[in-house]
Amino acid sequence: MVHKADLVIIGVSVGLAVGILLASLVFFGIRWYRRRAHLRKCANDNSASTLPIRRNGVDTSNILSESFPNSVTVKVSTYPAKTSPLSKWNKNGKEQLASASGLPRYSYKDIQKATKNFTTILGQGSFGPVYKATMPAGEVVAVKALASDSKQGEKEFQTEVSLLGRLHHRNLVNLVGYCVDKGQRMLIYEYMSNGSLASFLYDEEKPALNWEERLQIALDISHGIEYLHDGAVPPVIHRDLKSANILLDHLTRAKVADFGLSKEEVYDGRNSGLKGTYGYIDPVYISTNKFTMKSDIYSFGIILFELITAIHPQQNLMEYVNLAAMSSDGIDEILDKELVGECDPEEVRSLARIAHRCLHKTPRKRPSIGEVSQAITKLKQRRLVREDSTMSFASEEFSGVVGCIELQQDQLKKMTSIAES
Repeated sequence: MVHKADLVIIGVSVGLAVGILLASLVFFGIRWYRRRAHLRKCANDNSASTLPIRRNGVDTSNILSESFPNSVTVKVSTYPAKTSPLSKWNKNGKEQLASASGLPRYSYKDIQKATKNFTTILGQGSFGPVYKATMPAGEVVAVKALASDSKQGEKEFQTEVSLLGRLHHRNLVNLVGYCVDKGQRMLIYEYMSNGSLASFLYDEEKPALNWEERLQIALDISHGIEYLHDGAVPPVIHRDLKSANILLDHLTRAKVADFGLSKEEVYDGRNSGLKGTYGYIDPVYISTNKFTMKSDIYSFGIILFELITAIHPQQNLMEYVNLAAMSSDGIDEILDKELVGECDPEEVRSLARIAHRCLHKTPRKRPSIGEVSQAITKLKQRRLVREDSTMSFASEEFSGVVGCIELQQDQLKKMTSIAES
C-alpha cells in the first residue's frame, strides 16, 4: 500500500509541475503582451498630443532623419509673404540667391558627388528626376532636380523653398537644403525609405498594410494637415493632397510631401488653370475656381477611402463609395480584400463615416481638419480600450488557473499526509 501511495504522490507531483509550468508560460505571455500594448499606446499618445510644432523658422532643424522617395507632381497654395526669399535668377550673368529661411545651400559639385554623378535615380516627375544622395556627414537624402527648361517650375521652386524653409513638423517631409548653381535648381529633402502610400496600396510587389497601420497613417496625415491649416503662420493650403504625395518612413509613419510644384489639369479641352490631380479635386473648386481649406478636407476624404478600399480615385472610387453609401454596412462590400477578416468591421464603418463628412457637397458643412483629427484619435482610443479589456479578461482567466493550482496543492498535501499515516 505504501508503494502505491508513493506512485500516486509522484504522479500528482508530476501533473502539478506540468500545470505550474503551463500557467507560468501563460502568465509571462500575458505580461509580455500587455507591456507591448502599453508601449504602443504610449507611442500613439505621443504622436497625437506632443507633436513638435515649430513656426516660421523658429527652432528649426536640419536633421535628415528619415525619408523621401519617388518623384511626384505637386502644388501648394498659401498666403505668401510680401517679399520672396529668393532674388532674381541670372542677374548680370550670375545666379544670386538671398537667404532662404536659414536653409543650407549646396554647390553643384556637392550634389554631384553625393548622387554618384547623378546615377542613383529614385523616380521621375514632370518637374524632373529625383535622386538618392549620401551627404558628406553620412545623411541619406533625396534630391529633386528641376528640369532646366521648366519656366513654371522655377516659380514653384521658389515657393517650395520659401514655404518649407519655415514649416517644420514631424508629419511634413523636411526640406533640408537647396542648390542653385551652374544653371541647376535642386531641392534636398529627408529620405523616406518606404516610398509613397500609393505604392503600398497599388503595387502588388509591396506588402499590404494592415488595418492598424492604415489607421495610424490616417492620423499622421491629419496631424500634418492640421499644422498647415492651424499651426502655420500664415496658414497654408496644400492643394494637391493625394496618396502619391504621402510618404512613409522606415516605421511606415506618414508625412505630407510635395509643396510648390504643381500640375495643371485640362477640362473640356481647355486649360482651366486649375491646380490639382484628377480624382482628388473638390468639385466646388472646379465650379468656382476658389480653393479653400475645405478643398484640402475633400482631398483627405478621398485618401481615407483609398486606405479603406485600395481603389484608386481614377478607377471609379467615388462610384463604388456612392453605391456603398446606400446601406449602413455597404462599405463592407468594397473593403480592401487584404483587410477582410483581419479588422473590426465597425472600425472600418466609423472611418468611412468620417470620410463621408469630408466629402460633403457643401464645403461649410465639412469638418475642420482639427475635428477630423480628433475623430480619428477617438477611434484609435476605442481600439486601445478594447485591447485593454481583452487583456483584463485574460488576466482573470489566469487568476482562475492559479486558483486551481493552489487547490491542487492543498489536495496533494492532504493525500500525502494520509499516505504517511
